Parts: sequence; C-alpha cells; structure tokens
Amino acid sequence: MWQAFVDFIANILVFLNTAIAGAGIPFSFGFAIILFTVLIKVVTYPLNKKQMESTRATQDLQPKLKELQKKYANDKEKLSQAQMQLYKEAGVNPLGGCLPMLVQMPIWFALYRAIYGMAGSENAAYSAAIHAPFFWIPSLAGPVTDRAAGLTWLYPFVNGAPPVGWVDAISYLILPILLVVSQLYTQKMMSPQSSDPNQKAMGQAMMLMPLMFGYFALVVPSGLTLYWFTNNILSVAQQWWINRSMDMKQAHAKDAAKQNGNTAPKPAKLKDADTLPPADPTEAAEAKSNGDGADTGENTQVENDEQYRPKASRPKSKRKRKK
Repeated sequence: MWQAFVDFIANILVFLNTAIAGAGIPFSFGFAIILFTVLIKVVTYPLNKKQMESTRATQDLQPKLKELQKKYANDKEKLSQAQMQLYKEAGVNPLGGCLPMLVQMPIWFALYRAIYGMAGSENAAYSAAIHAPFFWIPSLAGPVTDRAAGLTWLYPFVNGAPPVGWVDAISYLILPILLVVSQLYTQKMMSPQSSDPNQKAMGQAMMLMPLMFGYFALVVPSGLTLYWFTNNILSVAQQWWINRSMDMKQAHAKDAAKQNGNTAPKPAKLKDADTLPPADPTEAAEAKSNGDGADTGENTQVENDEQYRPKASRPKSKRKRKK
C-alpha cells in the first residue's frame, strides 16, 4: 500500500516533467517539483487557511489572556480552565497549527522515498529526470543519492577541497541556506505571539525545526529541498493574503459600527416653553388665549413656580394684590 503511494508520487513527477519538457521549458524536473508543490498547497489550502486564521485569532486574544493571567496568577488550574473557556468562546484551537503539518507528513515521506528511488532507479526516464541540473544546482539527485552517505560529500576534505569540489559544494549549499532563512521567517510569521507559558514553550520548540530542516537538506537529494523551500514561499504568500483579508474584514466591521452609531436617532431638542416658564403669568395667559402657549398643566406649573420666586422678582401687580 505504502509503496503504491510512493510510486504514485513518482509517476506524477514524471508526468509533470514530460509535460513541461514538451512545452520547451528548460530545467523541467525542477519546475515539475515546484508545480507539484503548488498542487499540494491548493489541495491542503482549507486546512492551512484554518490554521492561519487560528493563529491570527490567538494573537487577537492576547490582551484577554494577559488579564486572565493577572486574575489567576496564584491558581494555575483555574487559569488553565479560564484560558480554555476563552479559546472555546472565540472558536480558537491552540493546537490547530499542527494539523496541516500532520496531513502533509505522509506526502513528504512519500516524496522523499520517490526521489531516492528515482535517483537509484534503472528506469531511464526516472534517472534522466532526477539527475538533471536546475539553475545553479548541478543535479537534483545530489549531493547524495545514498541514505547512508550523510555529509561525506562535504567532509572530510580531499586535497584541501570537499569530495565533490568547491564549486559543486557551494552550489549545493545555497539552497539549504535559503531553506533555513525562509523556514525561520515562516515560523516566526505563523507562530502567535503569546504570553501563555504553554504556547511559549511550544513556540520555542517549533523554532528548532528550521535548524533540523537545514541539516536534513544537507543529507538528502536537492529535489526534496526544493520542495521544502517552495512550500515555505507559498506559505508566506498564503499567510500574507489571509492576514490582508482579515484586516479588511475588521476594517469593514469598524466602519459599519461607526455608521450605525452616526445614524442612530438623536434626542429631540426641548423647546424653550418646555424648559423655562414664562417670566410673567400675564404673558402666559395671553399666549394661551392666542393658542401659542402650553397646556393647562404647564400654566399650573408656572403658577406653582411663581409662589417660590423671591418677592423682589415678583411683578408689582402681584405684590399689590397680596397686600
């Protein structure tokens, strides 16, 4: 079953290589590996999208996570429960970033076996495809075609030079260096900045992976390193696109909230007659007779207010009447 899957991967690479070479494009097998990587990225895009959105959502939760850490600083059990509840309410899986990697692991191993198998195969089509150069790389089957060879292509030196010679050695080293740099950038971009100790420990462990991939790139055929490097570049592009989409959604949501706030009905302004009673009850009576004044309740309010005015401010006619 497993060998059938490995052969299936090898046949896909050969098919793509034949199609690209038939189109007159040089370095056809290298471009076949790149195209194969693109196809894998397309197939696994839903999982990668979910992982990247989860990473972004985790970053957005950091202020609330810090508040929980202050609140439950002396109770780790309650802190863990509160954090899990927060993740659940936000729909975030803190371990969601591992799923796409687990899904792609069988493809990596199958591609690894397929390229090794093609490098040592007696099939002329397989051998010609894998041993072809790609830009500065002397052969996509190199620097080693034997799993047990390790770093013997680079050290010990023979007559002051690596066994494959300085030119080929430097040519083979360029792609692993690019892989480590791209892996570090990808890992930093896709790892959420978290104050959670568990998340920090996981992030530190994940930062060791670029160095592991860098070592693997030195002891496997360059065709597999090309796949890893292309995968990193596509991951960075996907992360940028998803971040941009989420930023646009958040901006639209803020604009909609502002518009809803601005279009809310404003409280009606009170008329002067509703706030202050007329200074003179005679004027209020005249306004009522003309139909412009307030109703009976307002006149009653005016009369009540008149009783509490200081005598000096009352109209003279009022004072005479009281006398």
